[in-house]
Amino acid sequence: METAQRVKAQDGIDSRIAMYVERRDALVAADRYFYLQPTVGPTNHRVRMADGRDMVQLASYSYLGLIGHPRIDSAAKAAVDEYGSGAGGVRLLTGTTDLHERLEARISSFAKREDSCVYSSGYVTNVAIITGLTGPGDLVLMDKLDHASIVDGCLLSGAKWRTYRHNDMTHLEKLLKEAAGDYATILVVADSVFSMDGDIMDLPASHALCERYGARLMVDEAHSIGSLGATGHGIEEHFDMYGSIDIKMGTLSKSIPSIGGYCAGAHDMVDFLRHYSRPFIFSAALPPSSTAAALEAFDVIEDEPWRVAKLHEQTGKYISGLKAQGWDTLFSSTCVVPVMVGDESKTMDLTRMLFDRGVFVCPIVHPAVPRGTDRLRTCLMATHTDEDIKQALDAFEESGLALGLI
Repeated sequence: METAQRVKAQDGIDSRIAMYVERRDALVAADRYFYLQPTVGPTNHRVRMADGRDMVQLASYSYLGLIGHPRIDSAAKAAVDEYGSGAGGVRLLTGTTDLHERLEARISSFAKREDSCVYSSGYVTNVAIITGLTGPGDLVLMDKLDHASIVDGCLLSGAKWRTYRHNDMTHLEKLLKEAAGDYATILVVADSVFSMDGDIMDLPASHALCERYGARLMVDEAHSIGSLGATGHGIEEHFDMYGSIDIKMGTLSKSIPSIGGYCAGAHDMVDFLRHYSRPFIFSAALPPSSTAAALEAFDVIEDEPWRVAKLHEQTGKYISGLKAQGWDTLFSSTCVVPVMVGDESKTMDLTRMLFDRGVFVCPIVHPAVPRGTDRLRTCLMATHTDEDIKQALDAFEESGLALGLI
């Protein structure tokens, strides 16, 4: 590279870093930097901060409150005693243990599918599925609000991709009609529960359209396993539509208190991904402790159905309480509840006031969401008590009134 070109490339990197540093330093100086907050001990409905504060936790994905569950912790500890701390390689070569095979069989049973394949993270799972199953000559249609990992999978796949307006089935059908006959494969991908808005995909209409136009349907169940359906089995249980999804993706780091992700579906498709998806071939296997924890967690969900019922109950109390105060929670009917503000500065001010009142929340601003849709993204847990809900609602009311937001 010529010297001038190298300087120009470096200037571009330095410029981006400088813009970030300026923004970060301004937030820190104003006491409005709320990211990377260190906590101590396990996260449950309450969390202890490194500075000693005890706070209501409204930012955790542990929807069923299973972090620290004695059965799950015991399984993880026993796995270390038996297998050690690591798997020693990639799954395809030296890293597969009987624990991995048992976990995949358990996921298959839970998801009501022939087979499943476990990956090192949820992000990696979406990239692996889309890059493994699509490429040049294919088309991926995804909801406008799909997770970033789905977008990145499309970018890396080489397939053509387009977005349809959020949960707009008329727009999806228009794109399917336009694409008919032009592509080897058409894959429709949607989140089950959208991670920023908390609403639910239209599975009945999505399934019907895919059937009508010969497309495959992939659903990201990261936020629906453990939270949707009477027993927490996800979006197919929620709509009573078992078998309606071709490719089911899920994570092992939200309601399941471990790490990793999985693809569940027909055996031949899953086995193909084991041998052709690069993130599986070239990533180290999940460590034994994480594998055993996830395996036990699926059993706990089915053995303790009260957790799902309690999550639904507490979510209803919380959303109705916020709405009664005048907050906009969009169309959320799930444990992911946005509290809309619409202005970045006021979002940060609201976060500060809630922190000062003992409520741990996450501000979501551009570029995570479009400008003007700044919000707090709050999450409910099965273990939240009525006292926790009251403390949070009281804090929202006091802060909202003081800031003129309600």
